[in-house]
Amino acid sequence: MLDLRRPLRRLLNRSVHAAWRWVEHVGDVSPDSSLAATFGTFGPGACLAFPLSDVVNASAIHIGRDTLIGKYATLSVGYGPTQEVLPERGLRVGERCVLGARITITAHESIEIGDDVWFGQDVFVSDASHGYTNPEIPVGLQFGTHQPVSIGSGTWVGHGAMILPGTSIGRNVVVAAGSVVRGDVPDHAVVGGVPARLIRRLDPDGSWARVVADAPTLTP
Repeated sequence: MLDLRRPLRRLLNRSVHAAWRWVEHVGDVSPDSSLAATFGTFGPGACLAFPLSDVVNASAIHIGRDTLIGKYATLSVGYGPTQEVLPERGLRVGERCVLGARITITAHESIEIGDDVWFGQDVFVSDASHGYTNPEIPVGLQFGTHQPVSIGSGTWVGHGAMILPGTSIGRNVVVAAGSVVRGDVPDHAVVGGVPARLIRRLDPDGSWARVVADAPTLTP
């Protein structure tokens, strides 16, 4: 007797994958989509890939021209969708950026990402954290201060890096994968580690200088 299970399974497999690719294509957020219209700015040629993880308070999120954001992204401004007063430009992403899958960017005051910035996957950026000074209150209920974050144009942030509140990253910086960055990073530098340290920098003569292994952590 002819066993049709294997051919049928192959057919169903192809059909399911074809259908999912169509769903992803239709679900992408592009400038002419209804969700894009809720953003503060959604530039021409920009795309937010489907499926999304979450978008909170899109009116305070500004996405530049030709910027691509990968699947399962979380983009959030404020503490939740019911917050009445929001920073007008809480999250700003420049032009021609490429932000990898599963990124999380949560802004409460200001996160600014320059032009031509690339993120690997699973990058986390936030301008707020929790306090812990009162031992009688759960840490999750203690809100810390908000400290703006800026990432300069031309910067590359590697897979799984975390950019913490109060960080200012210069232009054309490399942030190594898995790094935890807090503080000021100069232009044309390579940083890495937990906590992140300066590894290389561009000297005035145009050469790249390796920083000593015991270099201090970044200036807070």
